[in-house]
Amino acid sequence: MSNRTKILIAAVIISLAAATRLIDHPWNFTPIAAMAIFAGCYLGKKWGIILPLAAMLIGDYFIGFYSWQVMVSVYASMALAFGIGWYLKSRKTWYNVGLASLSSSIAFFLITNFSVWAFFSWYPHTFAGLLNCFTLALPFFRNTLAGDLFYSGVLFGVYELVLFWAARREAAKELV
Repeated sequence: MSNRTKILIAAVIISLAAATRLIDHPWNFTPIAAMAIFAGCYLGKKWGIILPLAAMLIGDYFIGFYSWQVMVSVYASMALAFGIGWYLKSRKTWYNVGLASLSSSIAFFLITNFSVWAFFSWYPHTFAGLLNCFTLALPFFRNTLAGDLFYSGVLFGVYELVLFWAARREAAKELV
């Protein structure tokens, strides 16, 4: 199978996953971080970073934009997830995919909630206020973690299955 075909398959998988952000889902149970990890792992730097961020931007257009400070932290978290996927590229195992997903979820939680604490007056700008911000965000973290793990498994699993079946099909053609 050519690299071009592999890239096309990855782009289709990412596009389908991006569309799921627009359907009803539990808070923070989305495929965006998993898409960024997947794109970092399977696509080149240019398209690997553009596709997940474009999916976020399109989704935000339909869902609604929010404060620029939090948006910057969300998009930075997705760029970091891409970097985690890029690092994962030559180290793909199910264990490492899970670890990458977990790392991305934790980074997203820390970065975005720190941004909420730092840029808004919802919490006192003290260490206790920061801890309170993180504590109150834990229910959302549960969904982020579950969504990232679920969608990482789906994206990586579907892609590897497609490659496996395509390789079997090509091998069967050669036997005939």
